[in-house]
Amino acid sequence: MNNSPHDPREAGPKPPFPQQPQAHPGSVRKMNPAADHGEESYRGTGKLNGRVAIITGGDSGIGRAVAIAFSREGADVVISFLPEEQADADDTASAIECGGGRVLKVPGDLQQLDYIKQLVSKTIDKFGHLDIIVNNAGYQMSHGDIEELSPEELDHTFRTNVFATFLLSQTALKHLQPGGVILNTTSIQAYDPSPQLTVYAATKAAILSLTKSIAGLAMKKGVRVNAVAPGPVWTPLIPSTMPEEKVKEFGCNTDFGRPAQPVELAKVFVFLASDDASYVTGEVYGATGGRTPY
Repeated sequence: MNNSPHDPREAGPKPPFPQQPQAHPGSVRKMNPAADHGEESYRGTGKLNGRVAIITGGDSGIGRAVAIAFSREGADVVISFLPEEQADADDTASAIECGGGRVLKVPGDLQQLDYIKQLVSKTIDKFGHLDIIVNNAGYQMSHGDIEELSPEELDHTFRTNVFATFLLSQTALKHLQPGGVILNTTSIQAYDPSPQLTVYAATKAAILSLTKSIAGLAMKKGVRVNAVAPGPVWTPLIPSTMPEEKVKEFGCNTDFGRPAQPVELAKVFVFLASDDASYVTGEVYGATGGRTPY
């Protein structure tokens, strides 16, 4: 086995990328170049043996990579996804099952509180308990003019990104035992917002604040709450929500000269979910490719 270090600048494809517009929410199957979610590259060491995790947006991108990594670390995994993302969710589940893991697929809309309650109850019915929540699902849309932003899109973005993060955390805390974990996905956009992502950036700032405030409340039950703040990551949201010229050069402004691959973010989530992070709560871990502005 070769344990020599590898050049991190060469750990994933670099721009320019082929221009590849997709309809929202995008599909892993149509991405060019393909993204690495750890299907072949992630090797677990048992850090999450016996635990049960719900991962929202678990069909693709960071969510898929986290689901695969958690499974390889010994966790039973529940993935939440929109019904129209069924094909990608099936691929995620197949990757988990091929590795010997157990997975439950629960399609639905996180804007609906009834669905959130069903997601938690179905998890407990299937696996008997709940240990980890990963609030990862998100809605993003790019606009070049503030006049393009409708009240309906503002409402949809906050309900998907912020309301769902709070409501699933609130619901899960009724069941999480001491040692439980809640992990949220914020973004470099919370600190350094792009004008084209005005509403998305605002939701990520709200998630950052929620992480820190909920952490103090959750620790009364012995539950840790942290967040990961990615920079550019190669996921289906990029070709399905950004202008073609942005997609072509995506990630070129990082110190690595490339975007992160989803599996690189999954490793940070594994650390925060595991007992290796036993004294970590209310923190935001940046993985921005050297762009961290804080």
